[in-house]
Amino acid sequence: MRFDYFLLAINSIRHRKLRSWLTVVGIVIGVAAIISLVTMSRSLESTLELQFETFGANKIFVSGKGFQGPGSQSNGLTMEDVETIEKISGFEYVTPGIFRSAEIKYRDETGFTLIGALPAEQYEDFYHDSGIGITEGRFIQAQEKNVANIGSRVAERMFSKELAVGNKILINKVEFKVVGILEEVGNSQDDNQINIPLDIAREIFNEPESIDTIIAQVKTTADIPFLQERMEKELERKRGDTSFEVVTASQILEQINQILGVMQIVLVGIAAISLLVGAIGIMNSMYTSVLERTKDIGIMKSIGARNSDVLQIFLIEAGLIGFVGGMFGSALGSGMALAIGPIAKESGFPLVITLEIPVLLFGLLFAFIVGMISGILPAYQASKLKPVDALRYE
Repeated sequence: MRFDYFLLAINSIRHRKLRSWLTVVGIVIGVAAIISLVTMSRSLESTLELQFETFGANKIFVSGKGFQGPGSQSNGLTMEDVETIEKISGFEYVTPGIFRSAEIKYRDETGFTLIGALPAEQYEDFYHDSGIGITEGRFIQAQEKNVANIGSRVAERMFSKELAVGNKILINKVEFKVVGILEEVGNSQDDNQINIPLDIAREIFNEPESIDTIIAQVKTTADIPFLQERMEKELERKRGDTSFEVVTASQILEQINQILGVMQIVLVGIAAISLLVGAIGIMNSMYTSVLERTKDIGIMKSIGARNSDVLQIFLIEAGLIGFVGGMFGSALGSGMALAIGPIAKESGFPLVITLEIPVLLFGLLFAFIVGMISGILPAYQASKLKPVDALRYE
């Protein structure tokens, strides 16, 4: 019996193709927006998790509470803090770092980018532990001063002519020799960064003691919570204040995911508005369908159709419109999300788009349910029509 209802619903949709497709478009737009946004946000989460696992899984980061990321000013961290942490057993090494934006000059061209500075003797170990290698040349070595490792985008895109190992560049009017080009990381901040030894950075940026961040490489991952707590206690005791933050990669990732979660809810909520418009379109289309088929309803009831039968026919029809919209919307949304991947990579962020079957099924099911809900009132109105009045309807 229900299969017959299904066929009736399909025939009704086929007989009013233009109106049905226009109604479907509203659902397609809403579902496409939701699928693309959810897919991109979930892909962004997984990409960030992968990057943190690669670069910072065994690291603990210390920064001043006024430090908002590379390029901003620290809030009182000094080499004394580094020495305090070095006295704690359980670390392979403790790396102080400063980050500043600076003017870069090559031949007659000038640019601006982020300069990262670590102790010269720690560069090779630090980048090896971070999973980043050298494509040309070598890492900065101990005792070296006026040398630089540059990111892939600095080498290829910063100037009209590509930089190569052996070239000389000016950083804040001080000459440096390029000794190595780093592998492409995939995000613009790292790939646009130039790295120099900490000692020379102190001179050109006039920072004799202060540092922006301290990165401690942990020997055993299981010791991270204990070492984090120990670092906090020792720094507070030594400094006599709490104007610093000690965080792990997992904590940073958790904070980012919370922000992404809120953004996802907001964006999906905005996208849902277009789906609501599509739902109203389905309701309007179904009301029109009821009016057009009033006599048909009268005939069905006069030969024994029950109210529930009429109700089911119109609900199935509304659900089918939603389902078709969900199919096209899921396909369009997936295509939009996949198209963002290459664009993001070209912009300097390696966003790996992953299509998830549960998300696509959710899009289909959600559209189907929205369609059926939109059809409840028109279907109820059709089911309550009296056979005599329906047959007289002109």
